[in-house]
Amino acid sequence: MHRRLIVMRHAKSSWNSDTISDHDRSLNHRGRTDAPRIANQLTQLGWTPDFVLSSDSERTRETYHRMFEYFNPPPESEFLRSLYHAGVQEFCTAVSQLADDFTTALVLGHNPGWEQVVHWLADQSITMTTANAALLEGPDLPWFETFIHPAMWQLAGVIRPKEL
Repeated sequence: MHRRLIVMRHAKSSWNSDTISDHDRSLNHRGRTDAPRIANQLTQLGWTPDFVLSSDSERTRETYHRMFEYFNPPPESEFLRSLYHAGVQEFCTAVSQLADDFTTALVLGHNPGWEQVVHWLADQSITMTTANAALLEGPDLPWFETFIHPAMWQLAGVIRPKEL
């Protein structure tokens, strides 16, 4: 089976407080609604993750917590500070460490890094607004080998809440 990556930007967050740090911002109403809609669509498409890697920010944690009940069985998960506003290098380092028995990984993070990741992996430029999920299929290699050469991945689609 090929590897699958779901590169997803966190759902829409709130800007209501000037005193909260960027890292601690939570989701707004639209974000709390969009996250489960994306999870449901992933499940309907057969893209249920068996592992979730996420930035440790409040909005990415909350995005995942609003999604996980749609995944059966619930995937293992890990929240990493290194994925907070990460780019290609941090993304590849984190995913490369996944055990090879995981075939589909959901990686939650932020822009502009996630648009750069998709471009580097699939040689395609896409716009990733909040809660967008890029579906990528890669070679049947150990995770760490799937990042040796750029453009080894194929963009299979993009899920956008506004299109659901």
